[in-house]
Amino acid sequence: MLQKSKNILLLFFIALISFSCQDEEEQGQIDREPSRNAGINQWIQSLMDQGYYWLEEMNNPISIDADPEEYFKALLFTPTDRYSEIFPNYQEIANSLQGIRREAGYEFLLARESQNNENVLAFISYTKKGSPAEDAGLRRGDIITQINGTTLNTDNFQSLLRTISDSHTLSYLRYNEEADQYEPQGEVSLQTVQLSENPNFLDTVYTIENQKIGYVVYHFFAAGITGQEDRYDRQMDEIFAKFKSEGINSLILDFRYNGGGSLSSTVNLASLIAPNVTSEDVFLEQKYNSFLSQFEEFQDDKLEFLSKSQNLGPILNGNRVYILTSGRTASASEMIINGLKPYMDVKLIGTTTEGKNVGSVLLQDSDNQENDYGMLPIITMLFNSNGESDFINGFEPNIEAIELTQRFLAPIGDT
Repeated sequence: MLQKSKNILLLFFIALISFSCQDEEEQGQIDREPSRNAGINQWIQSLMDQGYYWLEEMNNPISIDADPEEYFKALLFTPTDRYSEIFPNYQEIANSLQGIRREAGYEFLLARESQNNENVLAFISYTKKGSPAEDAGLRRGDIITQINGTTLNTDNFQSLLRTISDSHTLSYLRYNEEADQYEPQGEVSLQTVQLSENPNFLDTVYTIENQKIGYVVYHFFAAGITGQEDRYDRQMDEIFAKFKSEGINSLILDFRYNGGGSLSSTVNLASLIAPNVTSEDVFLEQKYNSFLSQFEEFQDDKLEFLSKSQNLGPILNGNRVYILTSGRTASASEMIINGLKPYMDVKLIGTTTEGKNVGSVLLQDSDNQENDYGMLPIITMLFNSNGESDFINGFEPNIEAIELTQRFLAPIGDT
């Protein structure tokens, strides 16, 4: 997901909401104490009436006393809007956007075992550093066949996967390269913990003949964590400073598992790559609905590059960057692709990306103590400096490479 980073947006929403509530009270329209759901749904409606990108296409509301999640979903302009979301706990989603969540610490890819049966396999794509999964010895390429003693199949896999947010057991297979076969590893028990994931997963430099290749694996866009708000961006700056000092001439960004995140981190990374850009050059432009577009703050909203001493652009061969992609490559990752295209040759290797050209903002109700919901409505569409945003079907790769067609998943970064 792509978050709007400007504080002005949230402050502006608050100002508008305060004005609207005051206006209603002055007109005597509130003549009874609303139910808990009604109070939450009024908050939802007020924000959606002001910020929702597809304002004119928004559906009519259902009962004001309806469940807030159902009320929110009923408003959405579907199927065009695939991304607006609401969550029962604002703090949990705020934490997750910083990579903080309760989990066992592994990610996976799903596939049918065979066309001849209904079994589903979960291929571990990576384990998170310092996690229970890593401590238990799980690793990339292991194949989960059972959760809590039940074999995954097309009927139950979704319900079984919902159980892994609590303590659970896994049965799995591991590839034996010498025997050239997968072998059962028995059952492992995993606890869940509050885990803080660093999105800067791996960086290294490869020397292959006359090529010096910088390779960085970035799993989501986040500037930092509470108390260290720019921690991860500073680490990325340090990675690029190292690449520059080692004289790389090619750059590979691994976005295969990167579903997006912070817009400020997107600008930061793009500013480390695009050649010969200054703070006067436009990276992206954001456009809003008809209501917000009335106001100066939401007109001509261009995001310029940052001037970064660690920028690699001028030293990259062919003015080119390579990006590894998958169907999980989305939002901010795609903004990097789209935003860099006017400035350099962007080569994609992998599979077609998600196709998310819109952005959301995380909102909470600070006035109603009974409202713990966090809302992520789509409020903007993003365009590159050429005015292009036509990738709702995703970016197709220049070179197709499908991970699960290989005999086994090699370690990330294995050449």
